Amino acid sequence: MSKLLSRQGVRDFCLGLALLLATLALMFWPKDSMAAARDGLTLCYNVIIPSLFPFFVLSALVVDLGLAGHLGRALEGIMRPLFNVPGACAPALALGFVGGYPVGARTALQLYQKGMCTKTEAERLLSFCNNSGPAFILGVVGAGVFASSRVGVLLYLAHAAASVCVGLLFRFYKRDRRSGADRPAPQFQAERFTTAFTGAVKNSFLSVLNICAFVVFFTVVIRLLFLSGLLPGLAGLLGRAFAPLGFSQAWAERLLTGVLELSSGVWSLSGAGTTAGPMSMAAFLLGWAGLSVHCQVLSFIGGSGLSVGTYLVGKLLHGGLSALFIAVLVRLFPLEAPVSDYLADQVAGIAGMDFHRTLVISLVCAWVLFLFFLFVAAAAARKSLGKRHRSVL
Repeated sequence: MSKLLSRQGVRDFCLGLALLLATLALMFWPKDSMAAARDGLTLCYNVIIPSLFPFFVLSALVVDLGLAGHLGRALEGIMRPLFNVPGACAPALALGFVGGYPVGARTALQLYQKGMCTKTEAERLLSFCNNSGPAFILGVVGAGVFASSRVGVLLYLAHAAASVCVGLLFRFYKRDRRSGADRPAPQFQAERFTTAFTGAVKNSFLSVLNICAFVVFFTVVIRLLFLSGLLPGLAGLLGRAFAPLGFSQAWAERLLTGVLELSSGVWSLSGAGTTAGPMSMAAFLLGWAGLSVHCQVLSFIGGSGLSVGTYLVGKLLHGGLSALFIAVLVRLFPLEAPVSDYLADQVAGIAGMDFHRTLVISLVCAWVLFLFFLFVAAAAARKSLGKRHRSVL
């Protein structure tokens, strides 16, 4: 089968057939396609743009203004022993946990392009720094889907712990034989604030538009896959194949939906209960992140030369470890509270969030992080200047 697909003619035929089927689906269900596109655009307007844009600008400023370099000197003793990456990579990890997908991956790429980490170090960083933000896990998944803030906390703890574990495992990826003293110092020239700020705003807006395009695309694709019966049919095959394990068609549909697009997958778990099964699937989907998020990341790293396989393996491992950790946490902290259908209905769509509230929360978080990075960088720079002054004397 692999040899057959490796032929150019066969690949072109499969691609042409897929495009033909997609065109026919749009012709058969035009109204449903337009409705799905409107839902995707509403999601982008209400959530994607206000939540990601401030963090994209922040990540660009942290790198372009040289703050990451000062942070690197302060955090080298933490990042190098744990994850085998320079301390300058700390902003990617922090922004990845707070800003959500794909802020961490974009920051890692910026650090690599600026020469603040090697190719191998950037690939290590990509494997574990692209994570879901706490607002999505605690608010939408915890309080919304499962109607339990406690579930949200457990999911976020499992998600964060799995991410750190992936980073610890990937520290051995292509181990560099050179010691820290032998590694060449990154050659980086900080930009002026006016240049860095205007470039950050412009490039961040283009990046957000790129992400919105993928969100709308996958929203329409999932709707068409359900209408055409392809996704339910594949779910039926999986359900029958894994029926002895208690895996039904309904669960297969939820899994396949989440594999394609994270938000739709976790929303399908509404009303499924707070047992280990639904929570483990939610944890896996949050760690895997979905093909929609992967396409967003690949749009950034596609021409950089960084390994796509390393990133995907890291996300798959992240999903598996998250599901394992949540299964352990549920046994340690059993949850018996019933799921509230009313609360689940109130958050049936994340697009229902108020635009201004989402924008204010994102801006506040972005500025708090920026001030924290600025304070740490200033402290590191002051310490470095003090050492130089003493050495001169």
